[in-house]
Amino acid sequence: MVIKREIAIPELTGDKKRGLYIYLPEDYETSGKRYPVLYMFDGQNVFFDKDASFGKSMGMSDYMQRTNTPLIICAVQSNTEGNERLSEYSPVDFVYGPVGAIEGKGGIYMNWLVKTLKPIIDREFRTLPEREHTSICGTSMGGLMAMYAACVYNDVFKKAACLSASLWIAPDKILSVLKDGNIKKDSVIYIDYGSKEMKNHRESREALTRVTEFLMERDVNVTLRIIPGGTHSEASWEKQIPVFMACLNL
Repeated sequence: MVIKREIAIPELTGDKKRGLYIYLPEDYETSGKRYPVLYMFDGQNVFFDKDASFGKSMGMSDYMQRTNTPLIICAVQSNTEGNERLSEYSPVDFVYGPVGAIEGKGGIYMNWLVKTLKPIIDREFRTLPEREHTSICGTSMGGLMAMYAACVYNDVFKKAACLSASLWIAPDKILSVLKDGNIKKDSVIYIDYGSKEMKNHRESREALTRVTEFLMERDVNVTLRIIPGGTHSEASWEKQIPVFMACLNL
């Protein structure tokens, strides 16, 4: 069951509303149990093709119903105005081709998610609110944000899935921010990248290697996969759901 609501992020877009998708397990109404929570970026692309930016979602709802996974998923719609998604989903300032300079507002976004959204979810639903039971997942720029959240907000998120993470946008800056975080060695990180998307950004291979080495140096439980034939698309990411869910033990 997916509940769709609207929510505002005053720190970023004032009173403007965006979609908030909440998946509840099939037995939620009758079980009386509490559930772990997975937070996801680009909420419009997570569950339904009709809402997806490019007409194809990740199909998380289908997977959850098929597997009967005992998990709550909370997914917030991204800001689709101009280049605001790039801004909100980056913890650092960077320059992106013809777009030019992008101001990184990822810190503002994550502070809102941790200090405003998570308390709402924990208050209104039967969650297991502890770090042990709280994970985060994203794709592309959302994958970058999931990595950032796991390293800098590690007291909140023990596990992260970072699919096609855009670590290439400013590798040195990003690695510096990650290293300044407080990631603990019991953290669980899944990273992947499609073989066919490697050619899109020449910095990707080196950025993936450097970040993975950093995590290994911190004794983090990390999985790195290069997906044969993988592309930068929801259709490709959907195929990875069983793998990253297993890696995160969800």
